[in-house]
Amino acid sequence: MTTVIATAPRPAESAEPPVKNTFFWPDVDLQKLRAALQLEGTVTAERLRLAVKTAISEVNAELYDWRAEKMSGGAATLADVKAEAFDGESEKVMHYFAAVYAATSAVIVERYRNYSASGAKKAGESETTADEYWRDARFSISRIGDKPSCIVGLL
Repeated sequence: MTTVIATAPRPAESAEPPVKNTFFWPDVDLQKLRAALQLEGTVTAERLRLAVKTAISEVNAELYDWRAEKMSGGAATLADVKAEAFDGESEKVMHYFAAVYAATSAVIVERYRNYSASGAKKAGESETTADEYWRDARFSISRIGDKPSCIVGLL
């Protein structure tokens, strides 16, 4: 006996133009994001776009003061900020996309939890996954801002 699991096809590129960001931050290519997060067509174009905008808003807000500092130092865009380069891409740009992708994943997991979770155990697993994505986003935001990635407090 063979089981076939069919996934929804990925939307056409024309159906998902990049999400335009503010002047300083790079635009987000939804096709690249889908490939990186292995979403295929499981998330509709409209829901993905909303999740990405939410993620961009969160990440940009966290880095608002850092951006102002870099702009006063002469950087017009994130790519202009002095940084190491890996595979031809600025480390800062790489971490920006990592933060946006992780935050997008967290938003999607939080939203889809109601649709896909059956039982308390699966809901708990979704919360853990969302928390891990938010942690990953915070780590990348910290790397962009040259801040420590770990905050420890006493209870």
